[in-house]
Amino acid sequence: MRIVLLGPPGSGKGTQSQRLIQSHGIPQISTGDLLRAAVAAQSKLGIAAKSAMDAGKLVDDSIVLGMIQERLALADVATGFILDGFPRNLSQAAALEELLKKVGQPLDVVVLMQVNNDELVRRIGGRRTCRNCGRVFNVFTSPPAPGETCPKTGAAHDLFQRPDDNESTVAERLKVYDEKTRPLAAFYDQRGLLKRIDAEGELDVVTARLEAVLSGARSRPSPRKTKRAKAKAKAKAKAPAGRAARKSAAKSARKTTRKKPAATRSSAKKTAARAKKAVHKKVVRKKAARRHR
Repeated sequence: MRIVLLGPPGSGKGTQSQRLIQSHGIPQISTGDLLRAAVAAQSKLGIAAKSAMDAGKLVDDSIVLGMIQERLALADVATGFILDGFPRNLSQAAALEELLKKVGQPLDVVVLMQVNNDELVRRIGGRRTCRNCGRVFNVFTSPPAPGETCPKTGAAHDLFQRPDDNESTVAERLKVYDEKTRPLAAFYDQRGLLKRIDAEGELDVVTARLEAVLSGARSRPSPRKTKRAKAKAKAKAKAPAGRAARKSAAKSARKTTRKKPAATRSSAKKTAARAKKAVHKKVVRKKAARRHR
């Protein structure tokens, strides 16, 4: 399955992505991770991204899309992927749609995770990130498991709160989401891809809701396949009608061809009958004339 998870900061996209990785065996494509990896590898796109970041600018969408395209070429995305955190606006959504169409990997479903603002503030305030492996936890909803260790250090996760995860910045982040990201719901709804779930409540309950939506999306044909099927059915429906019309025309032509000789024969018979009758009348008149003499 090719999935996009949408939702405001704190809606649980990252947490649910991790669960989908485990349950479905498909990778999560995080643009943040791609950027960090490209910069570390000093690839062509990484160098361009670092140049923009060093200048205090946003990384151009074309660079991010280039990284996504490179990631989609790897073998582990053959059975699907999860996009979390991208696209963030309508421009990115349109560009992503073109890219996925180009590489033959269109989206199967876009899930909008809905949470009220009060809960979002609480969740974001509880978010913590491991300094070493970069994994994100939440002290309220998804803390590290007892005895869990960081895969990079082998010790306990070294958790810290990112500057943009404190409550004083939440209002501004939600405002940006409302202005730029929320309109994506209408974009994907028009394409028949959007599904909404209530992302509040126990973690396992939210996961069950998400899995139910994915199961439904998996069982139905994609909009692209449906469109092709409709076009094929339409063409098939037209074909018999065309053949019938041609058959009818041919039959009509044959009838016409048969009728012409019949009409000609009938006309000849009538002419002969009239001539015969005229001769007979002439003979009768001559006989009558002889008797009178």
